[in-house]
Amino acid sequence: MADAVAAPQFQLPLSPADLLRDDGRGDYVVQEVLPIRELPPALAAFRAAFRARGALAVLQHFDSVYSVLHHFRTVGTAVKEDALELMVNVVSHHSNELPGILSDAGLSHADRAAHLNALKMNCYLLTSLVDAFEMETLKNSLSEADPGGKNKKNHAKTSGSFWEEEREPVLQLLTQVLQLDLRQLWGGLSVEEEFVSLMMGSCYRILENPSIGLQKYRATREAVTHLLAGALIHCGQMFSATLKITQMLQHFEHVAPVFAQAVSLWAKEYGLKSLVGELLREIGQKCPQDLAREASGVKGYSTFVTELAGEIPALVLSNMSVLLHHLDGESYMMRNAILAAMAEALMQVLNGDQLEEAARGTRDKFLSMLQAHVCDVHSFVRSRVLQLFTRIVQCKALPLTHFQSVVSLAVGRLNDKSVIVVKNAIQLLAAFLSNNPFSCKLSCADLDKPLKKEVQKLQEMRDRVRSTAVVPVITPEEEWEAMLPEVRAATQQLFQPLQEREEEMLEVEETVESAVEQITGLLRKLNYKSAARLTQKALCRFQGKEPFSSLMEENEEATILDVLKRLFTGSCPGENSEDPPNDNSSHKTKEVVQEEQSQTELAKQETLVQYLQDAYNFSVKITEALNLISKLMYENSVSVVQEAIEFFVTVSQFGVPQALLGVRRMLPLIWSKEPGIKEAVLNAYRQLYLSPSVDSERAKAQSLVHSLSLILVDASLGTIQCLEEIISEFVQKDEIKPAVIQLLWEQFTEKSQCSSLEQRAAVMLLGMMARGKPEIIGSNLDILITVGLSEKACEDYRLAQEVCNVISKLGGDPKPAKKNSAPFRLPQNHMLFGCLSETVSKGFAQPSTHWIPFMDAAVMLIYQLAEGPEEICAHILQVCSQQALEKLQEADEQNSDPGNSPSRDSGGAASLPTFMLMHLVSLVGQVAMQQVAHLEVSVSAEIRRRRILKEEKTKKHSDSSKKRRSQATGNETTMEEELGLVTATADDTEAEFIHSICETELLDGKHLFSAFVPLVLKICNNPGLYSDSALSAAAALTLGKLCMISSEFCDSHLRLLFTMMEKSTLPGVRSNLIIAAGDLAIHFPNLVEPWTSHLYARLQDPCPSVRQTAGLVMTHLILKDMVKVKGQVSEMAALLIDPDEAVMEVAQNFFGELSNKGNAIYNLLPDIISHLSKPDCGIEEESFHTIMRHLFSYITKDKQTESLVEKLCQRFRTARTERQYRDLSHCLTLLPVSERGLHKLQDNFDCFADKLQDPAVYSCFQTVLARFRRACVKPEAKALAEELEQKLSASHNRGLDSTETCQEGSQIPVSVPAKQKTIRSSCRQPLSPVNRDEDFVTPQPSTLRNQKRAQKRRPRKKAVITFSSDEENSSEDELSAELREEETPTKTTPITRSSARRLR
Repeated sequence: MADAVAAPQFQLPLSPADLLRDDGRGDYVVQEVLPIRELPPALAAFRAAFRARGALAVLQHFDSVYSVLHHFRTVGTAVKEDALELMVNVVSHHSNELPGILSDAGLSHADRAAHLNALKMNCYLLTSLVDAFEMETLKNSLSEADPGGKNKKNHAKTSGSFWEEEREPVLQLLTQVLQLDLRQLWGGLSVEEEFVSLMMGSCYRILENPSIGLQKYRATREAVTHLLAGALIHCGQMFSATLKITQMLQHFEHVAPVFAQAVSLWAKEYGLKSLVGELLREIGQKCPQDLAREASGVKGYSTFVTELAGEIPALVLSNMSVLLHHLDGESYMMRNAILAAMAEALMQVLNGDQLEEAARGTRDKFLSMLQAHVCDVHSFVRSRVLQLFTRIVQCKALPLTHFQSVVSLAVGRLNDKSVIVVKNAIQLLAAFLSNNPFSCKLSCADLDKPLKKEVQKLQEMRDRVRSTAVVPVITPEEEWEAMLPEVRAATQQLFQPLQEREEEMLEVEETVESAVEQITGLLRKLNYKSAARLTQKALCRFQGKEPFSSLMEENEEATILDVLKRLFTGSCPGENSEDPPNDNSSHKTKEVVQEEQSQTELAKQETLVQYLQDAYNFSVKITEALNLISKLMYENSVSVVQEAIEFFVTVSQFGVPQALLGVRRMLPLIWSKEPGIKEAVLNAYRQLYLSPSVDSERAKAQSLVHSLSLILVDASLGTIQCLEEIISEFVQKDEIKPAVIQLLWEQFTEKSQCSSLEQRAAVMLLGMMARGKPEIIGSNLDILITVGLSEKACEDYRLAQEVCNVISKLGGDPKPAKKNSAPFRLPQNHMLFGCLSETVSKGFAQPSTHWIPFMDAAVMLIYQLAEGPEEICAHILQVCSQQALEKLQEADEQNSDPGNSPSRDSGGAASLPTFMLMHLVSLVGQVAMQQVAHLEVSVSAEIRRRRILKEEKTKKHSDSSKKRRSQATGNETTMEEELGLVTATADDTEAEFIHSICETELLDGKHLFSAFVPLVLKICNNPGLYSDSALSAAAALTLGKLCMISSEFCDSHLRLLFTMMEKSTLPGVRSNLIIAAGDLAIHFPNLVEPWTSHLYARLQDPCPSVRQTAGLVMTHLILKDMVKVKGQVSEMAALLIDPDEAVMEVAQNFFGELSNKGNAIYNLLPDIISHLSKPDCGIEEESFHTIMRHLFSYITKDKQTESLVEKLCQRFRTARTERQYRDLSHCLTLLPVSERGLHKLQDNFDCFADKLQDPAVYSCFQTVLARFRRACVKPEAKALAEELEQKLSASHNRGLDSTETCQEGSQIPVSVPAKQKTIRSSCRQPLSPVNRDEDFVTPQPSTLRNQKRAQKRRPRKKAVITFSSDEENSSEDELSAELREEETPTKTTPITRSSARRLR
């Protein structure tokens, strides 16, 4: 032990270099730092000494391991690992032998000092090696991200992998050392603080590694946690740990969850609960302004608080007050953290019905704070609070009293500008639905009836309780106590001298009972003085008799009072009065019991009514949310759309009737280009319809068929197409079971009992499934024909129509199995076409509103599937025409019979029934249209197919000759073939061939159509004679279809078509002709182009359905570039404020699609603004603002904004009215003006300087500048804004001064010319839907009009051309409805017609 005694004291250094300096105090100093080559033998000598002397060997060999630390960056890996292994063994051996050494009572001071030095040296070396290895590992992990360098992976593998294996055992060893009672080594005092800090420093160094949070280092984290816990418990390092943890949270974001788990473990297992309060207090004392500037520190603190609240919410709740002031700070992350801590406390601590009053108050306070931050200024806080409420609702921790308020807040956030807030609001509402405490069915109609019933019952109960209410019972004792002061005062007067008169008046009755009754009556009458005197006399007369045998009292006054009390309260009644008071009290007791029962029942009823009222209010709010969320399904955000779809799935499961509207509204999303949205729609319908909660396959099939049939009820064509796409997807994925198809066939064939609606729905669903698998109907074609197109077809044309649509799926496959294979066609003698011809012919002569739609489907099916369809349809036309002629002959015979007075015009087709004439016209139009389509599509494709087959066949047999020909013709032929000119020429030749057939053959005298053209023209030209609305609409549509055949025929009848479109009083006629004109604009663009203004004019039609049709047609034409977008597009913009919602949606959709076409809206905006701000346009100022807000929302590019600023400024020069000035300045406020935009305003200041005297114009420019100031940061930009503001103010004030000067100087009255009358009223003038009597006039001759035109050199208005209602006396000219020749547009702008090949 001599060496041990001689060893100097070892002081733990602040830095390793301190051990190399001798400060003269006699502490241990490193004598020599060994060179690298001497380190291995030095470590071997240390190991030998350790085996010989144990842990004290470090006293002589400390310098060896210190030298390894000194050269750690350059020394070999083997030496490092050898040194670490050696020190682990030394410290482990020392920790094992220390308990025995410390328990030795004979331990000398020198030995204790030697072991203390050895322990400090060993632990210092081991922790220094830990730090060195940790630094090297961190350096290697950072260098792995660098692509440069060599052999880094090998280096990390040799040293890093070894350290990762040794890290946990080393930490456990240090924990073992700290758990020893080491105070004896320090002479019974506390362990040296530097020694404990040495251990904790290694822990903190390990935690600084960003990868410590990975799952594979979980054991290491736990070891660090237990080591730090030992330091905190045994060595009292609470204060330093608090500061260090707070500091690390500020600088290392990744340690927040690690420390949260560690602190929760220390609080739960080691009882260190005070540390939680210290840490939260330290965080709470941070300045909110400083946190707003330090993003990294805030993130660490917020994550720590959030994670800690999730682990130990009760402890965080007890220290919540120190954090609450951060809710008013600028850091949104701290607000989120504290709100999350509140939510955790609500879910885990303040949850349940058994809370104390204080806890309930805290809960309500937290809920109020959370609700207040639903409207926080930061979107991340709003979304976070909604997420927290979602969790609270899912944990059923939200009290029923707060349900309605939170639901209302969630519904309000559906209109939030932030996408993430809207998404979380939808999730919260879905959570409310899934966890609502009211009912599994939330229909307002279903809840309203029981609510009214129970409210009425409650009112009746309240009325009953009021009528039978018992007066509050006051006991005699309580009444006596109230009257005692007056009785005592009256009794005291007895002992004063009385008047004789009074003495004579008071005499006691003869019997005790009479005296008792007499005294009690006086007390009831409040005659206390007389009652007391009688009692005094009765005591003298009836001594010893009850109730006057009173106990001995202190004095006579007390005796009298005692007797009076017993008499009044009835405690000592007379003998005859014992029973009645008992009966009375029992009666009162029964009344009280009945009243208590009534109150209990009333309270139960009030609770029931409140419950039903809450359920009804909740259902109303959910219904309100449905309307808002259904509009969100077409937002740009994919996540919001997906949440909206999922919400409607949830709502549907709770039986809300309006949910079906949302389910239908999501159908068009199946066409979305976003895969996520399309898959969400498929999943929604999969959950709603393919997963019913029944067991058997048959029941599942019935449920699916019934649900899908409900969607088809009153469904539009678009809805049916969308549903068809979804069902075909399911069929292709084999998600629809065969039992469903079997059930549909049973319903169609009426094997299972069903209604006609269900039968039609079954056919439609089979057709939808056939799109995915055509064999579903291909193998059952005979059944379809037999059941749907048999003799019963005339009874239900709608079923026959759906059957035709289903069968058409057989020829609708756009991708044939083989290239250039023949299309699917059936022979003419197939029974399908026989049944169709027969059904169409039979129904022709019978009035039915459903015959025309069926006929359209039948003719289309014939042209689609039949070989030689024109022959079949010609036969049908001939048969129907024959029926019409026979009917006409019958009518003529009846008219010629002298016994019958003719009721109709005997000449011409007017003798036919209106419905038959309408059937004939519709049939002609449909056959004509399908014939053109057949020629241009099917026949053209077949010609091309046969040509290609012929070319391929020729090519195979002439390869050698082709080679010779190519050598002879040289490069020219090769170039033509490479460019595809040969094929293009052939295609154009075929297209011209088809075109010539349409132009020259279909309408000539030899063809069947020519026989019906005069009839159609006569009906269209004579609206007064043929006044039936349905007939007029059918004839107008047929005229449009006939115009599709030939450009010559179209050109000659366009004037009639557009005249009817403009002048007809029937909305159906106008709508049909708009559609026809749209088709003609694509087919013959050069012919229709001069009439474009008439198409735009229909956007102002008085009928909403016509405006909607015109909007749809113009949308297609403009987006397909078939109509030039001119200034008239402002008429489309005017539809953005249309009172009809459907029309407004058409306009919104148009501009939404137009915005995807480059700079289209940007280019059109100036013209739209000019047109809509004209005085004669009729757009109100507020409506103009609404339109502009919508249009300017599409201007998102900076360059477009800057250019528009300049253009709008320059438009001030051409503006003529104050309204135009205001409109232009308002448009400037809608643009996000940048610094460049402000320069544009500065450069063009002269354009609008003189307009600034108008307060509205000046205010708009002030708004632009104010918005710019809020957004700008640069001082130069602020200076520019101030300069411009000064110029604006100067111009504004100059204008006001000049105005005042003019007003003051004008003292002589000057005649001012009257203002011209407004050209048009401010309201838009719609077309009159009904012509007045004075409108039905014959147009003047053209000579008279020319004379008037010569006299008045003003622009000629178009003459009013109206329809005549006179059916008998009108001449042919008067009944004409065509525009005159001079009214026909002549100026044309050629539009290159697309080739037939492209149109196909």
